[in-house]
Amino acid sequence: MPTQAHEHIVKSYDEELKRLTGEITRMGELAVAQLESAMDALGKRDSRAAQRVVDNDDALDAHEREISQDVLRLLALRQPMARDLREILAALRIAADIERIGDYAGNVAKRSMVLNMSAPVPLAGGLAALATLAGELVREVMRAYAARDAELAHAVRERDAELDALYTGLFRELLTYMMEDARSITACTHLLFIAKNIERIGDHATNIAENIWFVVRGEPLVESRAKRDLTAG
Repeated sequence: MPTQAHEHIVKSYDEELKRLTGEITRMGELAVAQLESAMDALGKRDSRAAQRVVDNDDALDAHEREISQDVLRLLALRQPMARDLREILAALRIAADIERIGDYAGNVAKRSMVLNMSAPVPLAGGLAALATLAGELVREVMRAYAARDAELAHAVRERDAELDALYTGLFRELLTYMMEDARSITACTHLLFIAKNIERIGDHATNIAENIWFVVRGEPLVESRAKRDLTAG
């Protein structure tokens, strides 16, 4: 193959990969915005705003479908090997993780609408902190993806233990409320589900971090990480 033609193909592939990265990064930003909007609707008891969050999940689903089509096209046309193949397969997995993050944000919004059908209850103190940290982890891991920064991805993976610890504390706080006042059981149960959905967002940020590590280093991140979700015990 002539050198000029080869350079053109390489440049074209690099541009397509850059565009794919941009699409995934924007998808991540949209997922975090969904979580923040869901938490805002929860705090304000705004069911219409919560419904908008639920409705906007279609946009994330559409993004994932477009990315899947782009990945399939790149696989068919470029037949990538080695790191290029890792890049494309990771894009597919990361998009799926972001779509799940959007689903969890939608679940928070749905639960908030159910809570709005009964008398107001004081929101557990740690809920906002839990959501803030989850959003930070997603933003940081998307920054790591855009920069292909394996060390930043590793740091995000390690910080998931902070999220686990916050969730465990919140779980215990809500159980205490339920034991002290049986009238709070229904509302606190919904808040527990909300907290669990937020905690799961951190797990998907961890999945993304591990995919970034694999793309950059060419090997899976197998070292164990601290787990501080003690609610199962």
